[in-house]
Amino acid sequence: MDVRMSGRDGLSATREILTRPAPPRVLVLTTFDSDDLVLGALRAGALGFVLKDTPPPRIVDAVRTVAEGSPALSPAAMARVIAAATGPGSRDARDASRQAARRRRATLSERERETARAIAGGLGNPEIAERLNISVATVKAHTGNLFAKLAVENRVQIALLVRDAEE
Repeated sequence: MDVRMSGRDGLSATREILTRPAPPRVLVLTTFDSDDLVLGALRAGALGFVLKDTPPPRIVDAVRTVAEGSPALSPAAMARVIAAATGPGSRDARDASRQAARRRRATLSERERETARAIAGGLGNPEIAERLNISVATVKAHTGNLFAKLAVENRVQIALLVRDAEE
C-alpha cells in the first residue's frame, strides 16, 4: 500500500481493508517519510513501513516478513518509531512532565494556584484582582511567589506549567 494514491490515501484504505473478514496483512511501501505517516500507517493497522529507496532484496524480505505476520520497518521508519516512543513528545515524557508539574504546583497555596490558573487563562493583574476579590498589589505578590516557588521567569512559563499539571 502506498500512502498517497490518486483518489484515495493509503491510510484510510488500510483501515477499510482491515475491517473486512480475513483481511490481508498490509505493508506500506512509499517515498514519503515523516513521523505522521509512519505512525499513522502503524495506527491504521499496517504491519510494516518501507521506503521505496530500500534495496529490492530488503523490500522482498519485508513483504515476506509481513506476510508471515511479523512487523517490518525500514531503518528510517524504526528510528521514527523509537523517537516517538521515547522522545520529548512521547507518552512517557508527557507523563513525567505532568508529574513534575504537579509536584511543583503542590508547593503553592490555594490562592497562588488560583492566581496561576488565572494567569494561564490570559488574565492581567487587574482582571485577576477582580476575579479573586483581592488587590492588584496582592496579585503581584502572588505572582512573585509563583516565580520563586515554580522556578520560572515569566507568565508564559507559569501558564505552561499549569497546562501540564492539569492535563
